[in-house]
Amino acid sequence: MGCSSCSTGKDGQPRGCKNNGTCGTDGCNKLTVFDWLSNMSLPNGQKPFDGVEVRFKNSRKEFFRNTEQTPLAIGDIVATQAKSGHDVGMVTLTGELVKVQMKKKKVAPDDKTLPKIYRKASQRDIDIWQKCRDKEEEIKKRSREIAISLNLQMKLSDVEFQGDGSKATFYYTAEDRVDFRQLIKDMAKAFGIRIEMRQIGYRQEAQRLGGIGSCGRELCCSTWLSDFRSVSTASARYQQLALNPQKLAGQCGKLKCCLNYELDTYLEALKDFPSQDTKLQTEKGVAFCQKSDIFKEMLWFSYKNDAANWHALHKDQVLEIIEINKTSKKIASLEAYVVETVSEEKLVFENVVGQDSLNRFDKPKNHRKKKRRNKKRNPNKNNKQTARNG
Repeated sequence: MGCSSCSTGKDGQPRGCKNNGTCGTDGCNKLTVFDWLSNMSLPNGQKPFDGVEVRFKNSRKEFFRNTEQTPLAIGDIVATQAKSGHDVGMVTLTGELVKVQMKKKKVAPDDKTLPKIYRKASQRDIDIWQKCRDKEEEIKKRSREIAISLNLQMKLSDVEFQGDGSKATFYYTAEDRVDFRQLIKDMAKAFGIRIEMRQIGYRQEAQRLGGIGSCGRELCCSTWLSDFRSVSTASARYQQLALNPQKLAGQCGKLKCCLNYELDTYLEALKDFPSQDTKLQTEKGVAFCQKSDIFKEMLWFSYKNDAANWHALHKDQVLEIIEINKTSKKIASLEAYVVETVSEEKLVFENVVGQDSLNRFDKPKNHRKKKRRNKKRNPNKNNKQTARNG
């Protein structure tokens, strides 16, 4: 959050841009694309690309044509073409990098059907736009009350007004199909505007609303992640993570997208790694795998009749023993190959979360006060004890 409007004011309080951390001048902007071609001039005779990327509320971005060749820069507020009327948004990218973004979003750079940018927004356009934005929270609350009164199984998560205030788009999530025809009629009558309902997924909802993840940083989907890949529990199994839904689920209620970040590294390391179900045949008995460390390339085995003692073996040693077992031969014992032996008594399990008890931050109780109270309540008991000692 490095723009000037986020700095501290004269009274020591943060000034803020009143855009909830999504201004268009610096890194506060959601899904910001760094224009590394901004300081480079085009070759002689080449016209600048007329495509412009414009961001509206939250993370919604669309592409427009600058047919009037209006000089635009990142952060400019513009009035754009809409299906009816006009919309107001913020320029987030101009120039040749817009072509790259259009190809990434599977939009043809030479598409003639792209809407146009009318002009830079006037002060009147901005005033109407801000007035509509200020009404969104109140309308969202009222629309939720209407949906509850109609017993609709849906959640209205966000409301977005069109720049001219003639239309509002309601984003909602639902498990099943919802018949919201009566809801649209009631809302149009209550608010006096055109209504559009748009269903989104739970991850898209988290992207629009934003938040702080369990890692302490802003959600990836609302800051830089633009595509949502499917995440399965197999990603957690490959990384040897505990299948705890509370730890693996994000704010959207689905599995965290970051489970896929290191998955390729684990899959590469597991290519020549023995399976967790590996059994080693020895003359002392069958040995089962109890634990494995992928990056240290270590596996811990224990005998069937002696599960308390674990024997650490290197991956290459385990593969060697497996090859010997394939020839119907048994090794003498694991001790001949062992790197380290760990008994159950020496195993010390630490609570890495640090939450040993719920009252660990409470003030320690003063036991002296308790003793004094007991003496006052039972003075005869203390006299008997001193007499016995005498």
